[in-house]
Amino acid sequence: MFDRTGSLRAARFLLTLAVAVGAAPAHGQVDQPEAASGFAPRPEVVSKGFMAVTANAYATDAAAEILQLGGNALDAAIAAQWVLNLVEPQSSGIGGGGFMLYWDAARREVTAWDGRETAPRAASADFARRSDGSLAKFSEILGTGRAVGVPGLVAMLEAAHRRHGSLKWERLFRPAIRLAENGFVISPRLHLMLRDDQLLRRDAAARALYYQESGEAKPVGEILRNPELAATLRGVATGGANALHDGAAAAQIAAAVGQRGGPLTAADMISYKPLQRTAVCGLYRRWRICGMPPPSSGGIGVLQLLGLLERAGTASGDATSADSAHLFAEAGRLAYADRARYLADPDFVVVPQSELLRSEYLAQRARLIDPRRSMGIAAPGTLPAARVQADDDAPELPATTHISIVDRAGNAVALTSSIESAFGSRIQAGGFLLNNQLTDFSLTAERDGKPVANRLEPGKRPLSSMAPTLVFDSRGRLYAVLGSPGGSRIINYVARTLVALLDGRQAPAAAVAQPHIGNRNGATEIERGRVPETLALDLQRRGHEIRRTDMTSGLHLIVHSADGWVGAVDPRREGLARGE
Repeated sequence: MFDRTGSLRAARFLLTLAVAVGAAPAHGQVDQPEAASGFAPRPEVVSKGFMAVTANAYATDAAAEILQLGGNALDAAIAAQWVLNLVEPQSSGIGGGGFMLYWDAARREVTAWDGRETAPRAASADFARRSDGSLAKFSEILGTGRAVGVPGLVAMLEAAHRRHGSLKWERLFRPAIRLAENGFVISPRLHLMLRDDQLLRRDAAARALYYQESGEAKPVGEILRNPELAATLRGVATGGANALHDGAAAAQIAAAVGQRGGPLTAADMISYKPLQRTAVCGLYRRWRICGMPPPSSGGIGVLQLLGLLERAGTASGDATSADSAHLFAEAGRLAYADRARYLADPDFVVVPQSELLRSEYLAQRARLIDPRRSMGIAAPGTLPAARVQADDDAPELPATTHISIVDRAGNAVALTSSIESAFGSRIQAGGFLLNNQLTDFSLTAERDGKPVANRLEPGKRPLSSMAPTLVFDSRGRLYAVLGSPGGSRIINYVARTLVALLDGRQAPAAAVAQPHIGNRNGATEIERGRVPETLALDLQRRGHEIRRTDMTSGLHLIVHSADGWVGAVDPRREGLARGE
């Protein structure tokens, strides 16, 4: 059970994280603070019962508490999510949204749930322009109400719980409420992000919660309590999503956004509806891989990238192989080119999903890959039935979290949730931070007289790269559950992990710890300090522009083996796997 002893165990875990963390970048521009290079894979956890992998020990313990009570994978994911809101406020929470895949083992059915934020009714496609009509810098929009979309996470999880849940809704809030009232230990990662973020201090409520009177971030090891969030969670526990989307809570959110110049209203909150969608599934060699459909580009992007690899040549699971790295980067160029041109909210734009995944189309695109030379910037593919439109320029940022859970009955959840940038819009209401997801829309509505598919429209959901993923073997049995944070790099992170796991037959812990290499149709990005210089030079000789950068994934992977379920966590963050 997750009692005070569990809290202390989690606290000890966090305090003994001897990760050296680099200086944080300027707010929202690149990745979050990164563990030092050279880290080794974390020990795997094996269980014949359940397995829970989350980004924080407290959240994993909350999931385990629910699973031990007889709750299913969805119940456990919900409980873990509320705790993550508390202990990892920079990444996700009830002020944001998410995407989730649920595997019902008895029905052998995958269900996709869309809790993505929506644009307020009064939002304008010109939200990123100054009063004189010029395009504002991203930093001018980030910490303002103009960036805030209507939150969708609570409504989505409530709708999914009505269909799939086992324990009572109210029971799933107790671990987070208890922890918010009793307090949790500030981790090294949270401290550094608080220390180096300059915008969050401008919000009075956030400053009072996370900073000392001097303005310095509260130190590692200090006990942090959030009674206001506890009260908000208690209201949602008894009143459901309506407690957040209607009445006083909705008015409080709208007022906080309005004070910072945003158009979100209480009426926008009331009108939000989560959606159940059909998962996008496809074959990769002998595996069936299912992901999230639009408005996430994650499912299509991962399947396209893998499909291109399969048709272009024999992929290698070795991330340091020059041929494998080149092939993966070139396939990434093609997949991301199509993403920018064709993918957006399917309720507003006709998305050519089947055409993008058609075998003949992928084979045609794969022929563009030269094993000896980079193609440079790739053009999107030509789809005769697709509308002529311009490419997206949204700067999707890497502050997100992922939960992977399998219960004793074999049901599974892959849940990726986010408030977009680290600490979202830096606007706090009710003890939680609000998202800045409107910056995931294209900052320009049209280009060269052509509309951008991912332009902002009232009620529309912005494009995402979140990629919760389920893998099934040739007999239809669940084999793997995974996903990652990482902004628009998520597609590369998940696809590369699948290549390592399915082609390279790497152990789960090694697959999530491997050095990152990828391309988003620009420079080929290699993980700073972790990729051999000889590989970088080889790629340069093939025409790649190389960009060395921190690549802060947070991959959480569960794999089925002869011994049961194997849980693996990304050593770049503070995650924990626990089974029983």
